[in-house]
Amino acid sequence: MAARTFRDHMAIGPDSYRNARAGDEEEIAALLSAAFGRSDEAELVRRLRADGDMWVELVTPWLGAIVGYAALSRMRAPEGWACLAPLAVLPSFQRAAAAPDESQRRFYAIGTRLVREIATIVNCSEQLRAGGPLVPTTIVVVGRPSFYERAGFSAARAQSLTSPYPLEYTLIARPGDDTPAEALVYPPAFSGLV
Repeated sequence: MAARTFRDHMAIGPDSYRNARAGDEEEIAALLSAAFGRSDEAELVRRLRADGDMWVELVTPWLGAIVGYAALSRMRAPEGWACLAPLAVLPSFQRAAAAPDESQRRFYAIGTRLVREIATIVNCSEQLRAGGPLVPTTIVVVGRPSFYERAGFSAARAQSLTSPYPLEYTLIARPGDDTPAEALVYPPAFSGLV
């Protein structure tokens, strides 16, 4: 069996995602600036790319435009871990409840679906690692626990970590049910980011 990658797990239909491509950079930067109301996250992504710390960039296309984005960058430590940041959705697609009717709500839950796919892939990664380090062993995210836990991340399993960011907002996705006691070292691009 051939080794599988993130691309092999894409959903079929208008709510699928794909790897970012050369030429997507400006549209991604515009989406990040619109989603966060500032350019800090676009600069973070630019620095992660320039430093060679980007593991994968995923985008959600919609009618020829990029409406969702997720970056996984390589943590400096522990080895094989990744950080999910930033995650962004175009503001007009951020509120599933604002969808005109129930049948359209799933198309507006872009961020939730993207995070759920990422968590599912890493949680099932034992089978995927047979051909090499195609997916991280663990993904760390700093954010609202109520959002990320619905998508498969665990705040409880992150509580023994040492992090430069508050543990009450730190979650992990990884196979098993252990509580790792590791020191998180983020890529240099994250220094000074609040």
